[in-house]
Amino acid sequence: MNIQIPRGTQDILPGDIEIWQHIEETAKKVCERYNYQEIRTPIFEHTELFQRGVGDTTDIVQKEMYTFTDRGERNLTLRPEGTAGVVRSFVENKLYGQANQPTKLYYTGPMFRYERPQAGRMRQFVQFGVEALGSADPAIDAEVLSLVMRIYKELGVSNLKLVVNSLGDSESRTAHRQALIDHFKPNIAEFCSDCQGRLEKNPLRILDCKKDSSNPLMDSAPSILDYLNEESSQYFEQVKSYLDAIELPYEVDPTLVRGLDYYNHTAFELMAEGEGFGAITTLCGGGRYNGLVESLGGPSTPGIGFAFSIERLIMALKGQNKVPEVAQKLDCYLVTLGEQAKLKSVELLEQLRAAGIKADKDYLDKKMKAQFKAADRLQAAFTAVLGDDELANNIINVKNMETGTQEQIALDELTLYIEKEIQGGK
Repeated sequence: MNIQIPRGTQDILPGDIEIWQHIEETAKKVCERYNYQEIRTPIFEHTELFQRGVGDTTDIVQKEMYTFTDRGERNLTLRPEGTAGVVRSFVENKLYGQANQPTKLYYTGPMFRYERPQAGRMRQFVQFGVEALGSADPAIDAEVLSLVMRIYKELGVSNLKLVVNSLGDSESRTAHRQALIDHFKPNIAEFCSDCQGRLEKNPLRILDCKKDSSNPLMDSAPSILDYLNEESSQYFEQVKSYLDAIELPYEVDPTLVRGLDYYNHTAFELMAEGEGFGAITTLCGGGRYNGLVESLGGPSTPGIGFAFSIERLIMALKGQNKVPEVAQKLDCYLVTLGEQAKLKSVELLEQLRAAGIKADKDYLDKKMKAQFKAADRLQAAFTAVLGDDELANNIINVKNMETGTQEQIALDELTLYIEKEIQGGK
């Protein structure tokens, strides 16, 4: 039986995984520069967490979650997004009681959604996300937006466009909700069954429908910006003033609606303009979610965050021909001839690796020429050639693979020699 990988998943192989590691490491370093700390939460949670946190009316909860019952008859779900689990952990571990506030966290890991697989949209995908909990200051909204833009810029993505909107507070959304119902209700039969079901439950989600995006009623729908009360309007103006202060370009899009129910006030998406991205141009999304902590049993705590798919980020890098060269290269490859030399090479290899030097040797009894070819393929900076004659004289020949120069040194000085040469080349 030929067992293949499940649809909507992928193997990330050596040669590609280095790009992933580079992206994750760059994002982590940026987060740490902004004083965010890493958190790791379970890959599966109680299903109720996502029903309450993400929202019953969302496509994620209604159609896309991988849910199962375990042997203890507990209803569990593979996490479809990261925020709900982070907030659950924030509440359960009482992070709101720590002295340093707000609590600023980042995470990375696999998420799972049952969707039709396509470029940039997988059933198992990897998200990198940030959550800042405990501050209602508009300045932290600007900080989060600055952080995500910094990650993309340091990875080399260009032609970025930041789009922002305000979804307002509860009072503003209630007024806008009724206006949307009044707008769509007379012609709701023209819309898909999903939109018809959302009309009374969550009409804002109609604006996010892909099937009916070309319906003329979408363009003429009431704008949330016209229904912001004074407090919500003032908050949005403050966010924009901070973005202006740090010279972070943005566009206001009144039709921007995030696909999760917990968002309010600031909402945003980061897009990449240019060729090579197909139909998917949105690279990152997020926003403020005041009220989510309370809905999961915690104290009144404002929050804001974002998440992006690493798969989509790699699509952007490939589309702009900016995939970094991050192949793993060897510092030293041991070439051996003779049984005693092979035995000694195991000892030498252990010494090199203990000193922090990336080193390897032949394990297939290849001829000398084939061993040198292997060193070339592994892009070794140096090869160290040891035969039984050299071993008897306590020497070893070291070749610089870039310059072709060769030097004979004492066998017990190999590690120190390679260390100095590597440091001198940096």
